[in-house]
Amino acid sequence: MSKAISLTTQAHQSIKQHLNIGDIAIDATIGNGHDTLFLSTQVGSEGLVFGFDVQAQAIETTQEKLEHEKVTKNTQLFHISHSEIKQHIPVSFHGKIKAIMFNLGYLPGSDKTVITQASSTLSALNQSLQLLADKGIITVAAYPGHSGGDLESDLISQWCEQLKPEQYSFELIHSSEKPTAPRLFIIKKLFLTE
Repeated sequence: MSKAISLTTQAHQSIKQHLNIGDIAIDATIGNGHDTLFLSTQVGSEGLVFGFDVQAQAIETTQEKLEHEKVTKNTQLFHISHSEIKQHIPVSFHGKIKAIMFNLGYLPGSDKTVITQASSTLSALNQSLQLLADKGIITVAAYPGHSGGDLESDLISQWCEQLKPEQYSFELIHSSEKPTAPRLFIIKKLFLTE
C-alpha cells in the first residue's frame, strides 16, 4: 500500500520554483492562513500577497498568524469570495501575479457545511488566468471526499483539460490511489514570445 503524500508540501515545492523575493502572489482561499504565511515568506518585504476568504474566522485567524510572524506589511486580506479576486487586484498588477493558490473545501475546525462552490471556483480560476504572469503558477488542492467536492473536482479537471496547450501546462497529483483522495492541480502559464 502506497503512503499518502502531502499535497500542501507538493504545492509549496512547486511554487518555490516560480515565486521569488519581490513577486506578487494570491491566496484565493486563505483558510487557517498556512498558505498565506508561506507566500508572504516567499515574496519577502518587497513582495505582496493578496488573500481572500468568505469566512470572517479565516480572516481573523490568518491576521493573527501573520502578526505573530511579523509579516503583515506585505499582505492584504479581503473578506470576500475568491470569485471576486480580479476586481480587488489593482489593474497595474494584472498579468503580473507569479503564484495563485487555492485550497478548496471547508475551513478545518469550522462549519463543514460552508464549502467552496464549483461555480465560484471556476469563475476564480478564469480570472486567475487573466491575472497570471508568464511563467506563473496556479495550484489547486481539491477534495472530492466531501459533499459537493466530487463535482468541484470533476469540473476543475474538465477546466484544466480545455486549457490551450500552447499557453498552459497542467499536472494532476493524487494524494493516494483512493478515488475520493484529495488531489492537486498544478497549472503553469508558459512563457509566450511576442
